[in-house]
Amino acid sequence: MKADPAVQRRLLDLAQVDAELSRVNHRRRTLPEIAEIAEAEKTVRAKQDALTTVETTLGDLTRDVKRQETEIDQVRAREDRDRKLMQSGTVGAKQLTDLEHEMATLQRRQAALEDDLLELMERREAVEADAQHARVELDKAQESLSDAARRRDSALADLESTEAKRTAERKLASTQFPEPLLALYDRVRAHKGIGAALLQSRRCGACRIELDRSALATVKESPADQVVQCEECGAIMVRTGESGL
Repeated sequence: MKADPAVQRRLLDLAQVDAELSRVNHRRRTLPEIAEIAEAEKTVRAKQDALTTVETTLGDLTRDVKRQETEIDQVRAREDRDRKLMQSGTVGAKQLTDLEHEMATLQRRQAALEDDLLELMERREAVEADAQHARVELDKAQESLSDAARRRDSALADLESTEAKRTAERKLASTQFPEPLLALYDRVRAHKGIGAALLQSRRCGACRIELDRSALATVKESPADQVVQCEECGAIMVRTGESGL
Protein backbone atom coordinates (compact mmCIF):
# COMPACT_ATOMS: atom_id res chain seq x y z
CA MET A 1 0.00 0.00 0.00
CA LYS A 2 1.24 3.49 -0.79
CA ALA A 3 0.44 6.80 0.86
CA ASP A 4 2.02 10.22 0.81
CA PRO A 5 4.71 10.46 3.55
CA ALA A 6 3.03 13.59 4.95
CA VAL A 7 -0.24 11.69 5.22
CA GLN A 8 1.54 8.82 6.94
CA ARG A 9 3.01 11.25 9.47
CA ARG A 10 -0.48 12.49 10.30
CA LEU A 11 -1.23 8.94 11.44
CA LEU A 12 0.86 9.76 14.50
CA ASP A 13 -1.61 12.49 15.46
CA LEU A 14 -4.48 10.06 14.98
CA ALA A 15 -2.66 7.45 17.05
CA GLN A 16 -2.18 10.01 19.81
CA VAL A 17 -5.91 10.75 19.88
CA ASP A 18 -6.71 7.04 19.91
CA ALA A 19 -4.20 6.45 22.70
CA GLU A 20 -5.98 9.04 24.83
CA LEU A 21 -9.34 7.45 24.04
CA SER A 22 -7.89 4.11 25.15
CA ARG A 23 -6.63 5.70 28.35
CA VAL A 24 -10.09 7.14 28.96
CA ASN A 25 -11.67 3.70 28.52
CA HIS A 26 -9.06 2.08 30.74
CA ARG A 27 -9.47 4.68 33.45
CA ARG A 28 -13.25 4.32 33.28
CA ARG A 29 -12.89 0.60 33.97
CA THR A 30 -10.26 1.00 36.67
CA LEU A 31 -11.40 4.07 38.60
CA PRO A 32 -10.30 3.57 42.22
CA GLU A 33 -13.73 4.79 43.26
CA ILE A 34 -15.27 1.67 41.69
CA ALA A 35 -13.39 -0.63 44.06
CA GLU A 36 -14.04 1.82 46.89
CA ILE A 37 -17.77 1.75 46.19
CA ALA A 38 -17.82 -2.05 46.11
CA GLU A 39 -16.09 -2.15 49.50
CA ALA A 40 -18.34 0.58 50.87
CA GLU A 41 -21.42 -1.35 49.72
CA LYS A 42 -20.17 -4.43 51.58
CA THR A 43 -19.66 -2.31 54.69
CA VAL A 44 -23.15 -0.82 54.39
CA ARG A 45 -24.69 -4.27 54.07
CA ALA A 46 -22.76 -5.48 57.10
CA LYS A 47 -23.84 -2.42 59.13
CA GLN A 48 -27.45 -2.90 58.02
CA ASP A 49 -27.33 -6.54 59.08
CA ALA A 50 -25.85 -5.56 62.44
CA LEU A 51 -28.55 -2.94 62.97
CA THR A 52 -31.28 -5.40 61.99
CA THR A 53 -29.95 -7.92 64.49
CA VAL A 54 -29.80 -5.46 67.36
CA GLU A 55 -33.21 -3.97 66.52
CA THR A 56 -34.70 -7.45 66.48
CA THR A 57 -33.25 -8.07 69.93
CA LEU A 58 -34.56 -4.69 71.08
CA GLY A 59 -38.03 -5.51 69.76
CA ASP A 60 -38.03 -8.85 71.58
CA LEU A 61 -36.99 -7.18 74.84
CA THR A 62 -39.62 -4.46 74.46
CA ARG A 63 -42.31 -7.11 74.05
CA ASP A 64 -40.95 -8.97 77.08
CA VAL A 65 -41.06 -5.76 79.14
CA LYS A 66 -44.66 -5.06 78.11
CA ARG A 67 -45.66 -8.65 78.88
CA GLN A 68 -43.98 -8.43 82.29
CA GLU A 69 -45.67 -5.10 83.05
CA THR A 70 -49.04 -6.58 82.09
CA GLU A 71 -48.49 -9.53 84.39
CA ILE A 72 -47.49 -7.23 87.25
CA ASP A 73 -50.63 -5.14 86.69
CA GLN A 74 -52.72 -8.29 86.84
CA VAL A 75 -51.09 -9.35 90.14
CA ARG A 76 -51.63 -5.88 91.60
CA ALA A 77 -55.25 -5.88 90.51
CA ARG A 78 -55.78 -9.27 92.17
CA GLU A 79 -54.04 -8.04 95.31
CA ASP A 80 -56.22 -4.90 95.42
CA ARG A 81 -59.36 -6.99 95.01
CA ASP A 82 -58.35 -9.32 97.85
CA ARG A 83 -57.44 -6.38 100.10
CA LYS A 84 -60.79 -4.71 99.54
CA LEU A 85 -62.57 -7.99 100.20
CA MET A 86 -60.68 -8.45 103.46
CA GLN A 87 -61.48 -4.91 104.53
CA SER A 88 -65.17 -5.28 103.71
CA GLY A 89 -65.86 -7.36 106.84
CA THR A 90 -68.15 -9.67 104.95
CA VAL A 91 -65.87 -12.72 104.81
CA GLY A 92 -65.68 -15.53 107.31
CA ALA A 93 -62.60 -16.59 109.27
CA LYS A 94 -61.62 -19.42 106.91
CA GLN A 95 -61.98 -17.25 103.80
CA LEU A 96 -60.03 -14.51 105.54
CA THR A 97 -57.18 -16.93 106.22
CA ASP A 98 -57.24 -18.03 102.57
CA LEU A 99 -57.17 -14.42 101.45
CA GLU A 100 -54.22 -13.63 103.70
CA HIS A 101 -52.33 -16.60 102.31
CA GLU A 102 -53.14 -15.54 98.76
CA MET A 103 -52.06 -11.95 99.50
CA ALA A 104 -48.68 -13.18 100.73
CA THR A 105 -48.31 -15.32 97.61
CA LEU A 106 -49.25 -12.40 95.38
CA GLN A 107 -46.76 -10.11 97.09
CA ARG A 108 -43.95 -12.61 96.59
CA ARG A 109 -45.01 -13.06 92.98
CA GLN A 110 -45.09 -9.31 92.42
CA ALA A 111 -41.63 -8.87 93.95
CA ALA A 112 -40.22 -11.60 91.68
CA LEU A 113 -41.89 -10.10 88.62
CA GLU A 114 -40.60 -6.63 89.43
CA ASP A 115 -37.05 -7.98 89.83
CA ASP A 116 -37.36 -9.67 86.44
CA LEU A 117 -38.78 -6.47 84.96
CA LEU A 118 -35.87 -4.44 86.29
CA GLU A 119 -33.41 -6.86 84.71
CA LEU A 120 -35.28 -6.72 81.40
CA MET A 121 -35.33 -2.93 81.44
CA GLU A 122 -31.58 -2.81 82.13
CA ARG A 123 -30.95 -5.19 79.25
CA ARG A 124 -33.21 -3.15 77.00
CA GLU A 125 -31.38 0.04 77.93
CA ALA A 126 -28.06 -1.57 77.00
CA VAL A 127 -29.46 -2.85 73.71
CA GLU A 128 -30.93 0.59 72.96
CA ALA A 129 -27.42 2.01 73.32
CA ASP A 130 -26.15 -0.69 70.96
CA ALA A 131 -28.89 0.17 68.48
CA GLN A 132 -28.02 3.85 68.61
CA HIS A 133 -24.36 3.03 68.00
CA ALA A 134 -25.32 0.73 65.11
CA ARG A 135 -27.41 3.51 63.52
CA VAL A 136 -24.48 5.93 63.79
CA GLU A 137 -22.16 3.37 62.21
CA LEU A 138 -24.64 2.73 59.40
CA ASP A 139 -24.99 6.47 58.77
CA LYS A 140 -21.20 6.76 58.53
CA ALA A 141 -21.00 3.82 56.12
CA GLN A 142 -23.79 5.24 53.95
CA GLU A 143 -22.10 8.65 53.88
CA SER A 144 -18.81 7.04 52.84
CA LEU A 145 -20.65 5.21 50.06
CA SER A 146 -22.36 8.40 48.92
CA ASP A 147 -19.05 10.28 48.95
CA ALA A 148 -17.36 7.60 46.84
CA ALA A 149 -20.31 7.61 44.42
CA ARG A 150 -20.11 11.41 44.09
CA ARG A 151 -16.39 11.23 43.34
CA ARG A 152 -16.95 8.42 40.83
CA ASP A 153 -19.66 10.40 39.07
CA SER A 154 -17.44 13.47 38.93
CA ALA A 155 -14.55 11.46 37.50
CA LEU A 156 -16.84 9.82 34.95
CA ALA A 157 -18.18 13.20 33.91
CA ASP A 158 -14.63 14.43 33.29
CA LEU A 159 -13.83 11.30 31.31
CA GLU A 160 -16.99 11.63 29.24
CA SER A 161 -16.11 15.23 28.46
CA THR A 162 -12.60 14.24 27.37
CA GLU A 163 -13.96 11.33 25.37
CA ALA A 164 -16.46 13.56 23.56
CA LYS A 165 -13.73 16.04 22.60
CA ARG A 166 -11.30 13.36 21.42
CA THR A 167 -14.02 11.51 19.52
CA ALA A 168 -14.86 14.70 17.66
CA GLU A 169 -11.16 15.23 16.92
CA ARG A 170 -10.84 11.69 15.65
CA LYS A 171 -13.86 12.03 13.40
CA LEU A 172 -12.38 15.16 11.85
CA ALA A 173 -8.89 13.65 11.56
CA SER A 174 -10.20 10.48 9.93
CA THR A 175 -11.38 12.47 6.91
CA GLN A 176 -7.76 13.33 6.07
CA PHE A 177 -6.75 9.77 5.19
CA PRO A 178 -7.40 7.59 2.15
CA GLU A 179 -9.93 4.90 2.97
CA PRO A 180 -7.52 1.95 2.43
CA LEU A 181 -4.91 3.48 4.74
CA LEU A 182 -7.45 4.27 7.44
CA ALA A 183 -8.95 0.79 7.15
CA LEU A 184 -5.50 -0.78 7.59
CA TYR A 185 -4.77 1.46 10.56
CA ASP A 186 -8.11 0.65 12.22
CA ARG A 187 -7.73 -3.07 11.59
CA VAL A 188 -4.26 -3.19 13.15
CA ARG A 189 -5.39 -1.05 16.07
CA ALA A 190 -8.40 -3.31 16.70
CA HIS A 191 -6.16 -6.39 16.91
CA LYS A 192 -2.99 -4.98 18.45
CA GLY A 193 -4.09 -1.84 20.30
CA ILE A 194 -1.82 0.55 18.36
CA GLY A 195 -2.38 1.23 14.69
CA ALA A 196 0.65 3.37 13.89
CA ALA A 197 3.79 4.52 15.65
CA LEU A 198 7.01 6.34 14.96
CA LEU A 199 10.00 4.30 13.84
CA GLN A 200 12.61 5.87 16.08
CA SER A 201 16.25 4.91 16.38
CA ARG A 202 15.51 1.71 14.48
CA ARG A 203 12.93 0.74 17.08
CA CYS A 204 9.18 0.28 16.52
CA GLY A 205 7.34 2.81 18.66
CA ALA A 206 4.41 0.43 19.15
CA CYS A 207 6.04 -2.76 20.44
CA ARG A 208 9.40 -1.13 21.32
CA ILE A 209 11.31 -3.90 19.56
CA GLU A 210 14.43 -2.93 17.62
CA LEU A 211 14.41 -4.01 14.01
CA ASP A 212 16.94 -6.66 13.04
CA ARG A 213 19.26 -6.11 10.09
CA SER A 214 17.01 -7.84 7.61
CA ALA A 215 13.89 -5.92 8.59
CA LEU A 216 15.83 -2.68 8.72
CA ALA A 217 17.24 -3.27 5.24
CA THR A 218 13.74 -3.91 3.92
CA VAL A 219 12.49 -0.65 5.41
CA LYS A 220 15.47 1.29 4.01
CA GLU A 221 14.81 -0.06 0.54
CA SER A 222 11.10 0.82 0.67
CA PRO A 223 10.07 4.00 -1.14
CA ALA A 224 9.07 6.92 1.05
CA ASP A 225 5.44 6.53 0.07
CA GLN A 226 5.40 2.81 0.84
CA VAL A 227 3.38 1.95 3.95
CA VAL A 228 5.58 -0.36 6.05
CA GLN A 229 4.47 -2.44 9.00
CA CYS A 230 6.34 -3.86 11.94
CA GLU A 231 6.97 -7.57 11.49
CA GLU A 232 6.43 -8.13 15.22
CA CYS A 233 3.24 -6.20 16.03
CA GLY A 234 1.90 -5.19 12.63
CA ALA A 235 1.75 -1.48 13.45
CA ILE A 236 2.30 0.98 10.63
CA MET A 237 5.80 2.38 11.14
CA VAL A 238 5.98 6.06 10.28
CA ARG A 239 9.42 7.07 9.08
CA THR A 240 10.96 10.45 9.87
CA GLY A 241 14.45 11.83 10.39
CA GLU A 242 14.37 10.18 13.84
CA SER A 243 14.07 6.70 12.39
CA GLY A 244 17.82 6.10 12.17
CA LEU A 245 17.71 4.78 8.62
